[in-house]
Amino acid sequence: MAKSSFPRPAAIDEVFDGLEKMWGNESAPPDLAHEEPLDGLVLTLLSQNTNDRNRDRAFDALKARFPEWNAAAGASSEDIAECIRPAGLAKTKSERLLRILDTIRKTFGTYSLKELRGWEGTKVREYLSSLPGIGAKTIACVMLFDLGKPAFPVDTHIARFCRRMEWVSEKTAPEEMQVLLEKWVPRERFYGGHINIIEHGRGVCGARKPACGKCRISGLCPYNGKNGPLS
Repeated sequence: MAKSSFPRPAAIDEVFDGLEKMWGNESAPPDLAHEEPLDGLVLTLLSQNTNDRNRDRAFDALKARFPEWNAAAGASSEDIAECIRPAGLAKTKSERLLRILDTIRKTFGTYSLKELRGWEGTKVREYLSSLPGIGAKTIACVMLFDLGKPAFPVDTHIARFCRRMEWVSEKTAPEEMQVLLEKWVPRERFYGGHINIIEHGRGVCGARKPACGKCRISGLCPYNGKNGPLS
C-alpha cells in the first residue's frame, strides 16, 4: 500500500469527544467477545457479504452440529456448507473454514487461537493474514474484539463516517482508512471509539437519510445539511 498523503484531521479529538458524549462506549472497559478467539474469527468469516442476522444463524447452526472445532475439522465441506447456508457463499466459506482449521492445527497443535493473545500485534497480523480468505477487516475485528490487541476495523458505517467528515476521499479504500485511523486515533480510544462510530452510523448518521439535526458533532461535519432540511 502506498504511503497516504492524508494529514491527521485537526478536529479528530473533538469529534471523538463528541461521539463519546453521545454514546459513551469509551467509558466502559474493553471486553473480549469470545473466550476462544477462533469463534470470533469464524463469525467474522461468515459475516462476509451478509448481515449480522444471517451470520448468527449460520454460526449457531454450525456450532449446534459441531460443538467443538475438531469435530468441524473432520467434516466434509458439504456438511459445513449445509450448516452455514444462511450466510451465503456457503461452498466458498466452508472450504475456507476447513483450510483455516487445518492451518491452525498445524501451527498450534490444537484448534485454538488463544496463544495469539501473548503475541506482539505485528506478528498477530502477519499470522492471521496468512489464513485463507482473511482480509484486513477480519484481522482487525479479531484483534480488537477477541485478542485484546489494538486495531481499528473499518465497516460500512465507519467508512461512510470518515468520508462525510472528509477525513478521506470518496475513493479511499477501507483498508487505507484502517491504516489512517490506527495512525490518527490514540490506541486507548480504539475500542470505544470504534463502537461509538458504529452506533452513530446506525442511530444518527444513516446511509440514506442522516439525522443531522440530532447530531452533537454536526458543527464539525462538512456533510451537515447536505441531506436537505435537518431532521
